[in-house]
Amino acid sequence: MRAAGMAAAAVIAATSATDALADDPVNTGYFGDVAIKGYDPVAYFTQNEAVEGSPKFSHRWLGATWHFASAEHRDLFMQSPAQYAPQYGGYCADGVSFGTVTTNIDPKAWRIIEGKLYLSYDPGAAEGFEKNSNKLAESKKHWSEVQSVLVSEKAGTDWRKMPKQ
Repeated sequence: MRAAGMAAAAVIAATSATDALADDPVNTGYFGDVAIKGYDPVAYFTQNEAVEGSPKFSHRWLGATWHFASAEHRDLFMQSPAQYAPQYGGYCADGVSFGTVTTNIDPKAWRIIEGKLYLSYDPGAAEGFEKNSNKLAESKKHWSEVQSVLVSEKAGTDWRKMPKQ
């Protein structure tokens, strides 16, 4: 009986975590629903490079399709997606540091900082984001505001008319 209760609690916790992430916006660019323009998020960590994924090895998470270079990478992502997914839903980290949204990212413009993946719109922005420690702090500060804008746009509401919290 105790094991069944623990299993039920684990399911509830996992469901709650999934529900909390359900509103997290994922950058799928201007067309389609593929995250990181089809690049493999796991490869940034395991191969230290931007590697194109394949629709053959894909997984749906947070309303987007994620591509991987291998079944092994897909399976690693499925076990712990938050460990490999880019910060800020794959939106340009440099843009977020200014409190703005830059949808167009370059999957080859990336950095891993403090064990987290950050994407940018070009290599210069990625380098600047890494070298200027204030950029990381500013992006963390602005993310909730930017996220609210993205979520309201996704819901089709005018975020400027939303009540302030």
